[in-house]
Amino acid sequence: QVQLVESGGGLVQPGGSLRLSCAASGSIFSINNMDWYRQAPGKQRELVADITSGGTTTYAESVKGRFTTSRDNAKKTVYLQMNNLKPEDTAVYYCKAEIQAYPLIKIKRDYWGQGTQVTVSS
Repeated sequence: QVQLVESGGGLVQPGGSLRLSCAASGSIFSINNMDWYRQAPGKQRELVADITSGGTTTYAESVKGRFTTSRDNAKKTVYLQMNNLKPEDTAVYYCKAEIQAYPLIKIKRDYWGQGTQVTVSS
């Protein structure tokens, strides 16, 4: 069974920083893309950042220049460094990973973490 566990959320003032982590565990042969999504109250879930297994990154326009995603493949962990946070960044942040569980079963599935709350407020 695969599990993704996020950590690092909290309350921060505008202009502050937070670092989110998401660790994958369980039956994992390989991890392809790892993504960060967020969902604010009353809004649809949106893609914030994506990182491929080779380290290529893409970002939503709203976070470019402020957020950085990275990953440690040995630790099966993805990170989201969030700087210069704004009130509109307030949301529940989720990680998602595309995982192949077994080497001989070439099926990839998306797994989601449980979410971590980020609140930006003075």
